[in-house]
Amino acid sequence: MTVHAGSPAFKRINRAMVFGGFSTFALLYCVQPLMPLMAHEFSLSPAQSSLSLSVSTGALAISLVLSSIVSDRVGRTPMMVAAMLGGAILTILCAFAQTFPQLLILRGLLGVALGGMPSIAMAYLGEEIEPTSLGLSMGLYIGGSAFGGMLGRVLTSVVSDFFSWRYALAGIGAAGLYAAWEFRRSLPDSKNFRQGQRGWVALKAGVRQHLGDDGLPWLFSLAFLLMGCFVSMYNFIGFRMLGSPFGWSQTGVGLLSAMYLLGIFSSVWAGRLADKLGRRNVLWLVMSLMLTGLLLTLSGSAWLIVPGIGLFTFGFFASHSVASSWVQRRAQEPKALASAIYLLFYYLGSSVVGSICGTVWSAAGWPGVVGMLGAILGISFLIALRLRSLAPVAPVALAPVA
Repeated sequence: MTVHAGSPAFKRINRAMVFGGFSTFALLYCVQPLMPLMAHEFSLSPAQSSLSLSVSTGALAISLVLSSIVSDRVGRTPMMVAAMLGGAILTILCAFAQTFPQLLILRGLLGVALGGMPSIAMAYLGEEIEPTSLGLSMGLYIGGSAFGGMLGRVLTSVVSDFFSWRYALAGIGAAGLYAAWEFRRSLPDSKNFRQGQRGWVALKAGVRQHLGDDGLPWLFSLAFLLMGCFVSMYNFIGFRMLGSPFGWSQTGVGLLSAMYLLGIFSSVWAGRLADKLGRRNVLWLVMSLMLTGLLLTLSGSAWLIVPGIGLFTFGFFASHSVASSWVQRRAQEPKALASAIYLLFYYLGSSVVGSICGTVWSAAGWPGVVGMLGAILGISFLIALRLRSLAPVAPVALAPVA
């Protein structure tokens, strides 16, 4: 029996997933506004300092697929709780790193640990929530992710201004421990999970099945491209606003992450709209908002740059909400693997595009970054238009997919 919107179980699941999304994004991206500080302390270039994030997202991408296999055997809830606890503890340990290589090792382990959360959460929702309520529930989970990403960045920026980035990381790690406790006590036990014994042969078969689908590879590609754009924006906008002619403080740069509050609204709004109008009719529209916001950041006035970042952020979380729920609606079993592949591309995009943009920033500044991200969004827009003509898959069992 699946859970429907408005029921007590639905509220408990969504409360837990808000904490889960918060923890994952806060722990993963809390170093983003600290990159200029780390570049100064460890004598790094902007591209080198971006490795503190890229190494985590790269390790997480690899860990996702392995975690999906383990979760088929041990269950969804134990994997997610272990991921949140491990990520929180490793973030606290990062505060004590004495060299940049030590920090990179700990951040890499953090990525491995957090691999047990995102795709498993999406699979859990796909199994437990009825299809007509899945867009809303996925939107709430992504909204929690947006809140975590925002609060993690803002708090680390403010604390680092008054104390140091080490105190900032320790505080975020402690918040992660609390989130793990709230998650475990709120999440209902799985009702529709069926333990599997999938090994490497089944993994290969599952990968072939998902990659052979007419629509899923396009959605996986969008995850790579859109997340790469989003992370690159926040990786290097801080360097721009700290420098001439703006001269912002570290706290001011961190407060740009308050734009994530727009993501909390847009992910839920887009999820509802997609449930009502269809994902194929919504995805390309919300993606166009990203491109509009990106172009506004070319302005020399902060009065246009800040709204541009907001519009870009609004469009990204709306796009991610629609695309990720589409994967769950379309994918056949093993659903956890489909989520893992989607997020594999998602975090690889963060790592690869984010790192390349560091080189572009050094060579051509912000106009070069905007040119690169604009080209990527152009390709993404063409993919979204291609998906409009995608034929729905036939409904199976009790869970129709489209």
